[in-house]
Amino acid sequence: MEKISFYNEETNEDVEFYVVEETKFQGDTYILVTEEEDGDSDAYIMHEVREEDNGNLFYEMVEDDALLDALGNIFSELLDDADVRRD
Repeated sequence: MEKISFYNEETNEDVEFYVVEETKFQGDTYILVTEEEDGDSDAYIMHEVREEDNGNLFYEMVEDDALLDALGNIFSELLDDADVRRD
């Protein structure tokens, strides 16, 4: 499982996540990440964003409820043994 690091501007710290799955939805790329490599863990869905001016790539948390529901269903189908739901 791939491990990626993000810089949290609010805390000025690096945060590490494991990429569980990736999918495209309506032309955009999304990744499902967890803090733990194995076992039950909170999961987060992140949206891939490319800056137009310099081409830099970054990810932002998905917060829209309808989009989270749609993507949660997609990731649940992609991961047969995973229960992806919003609490």
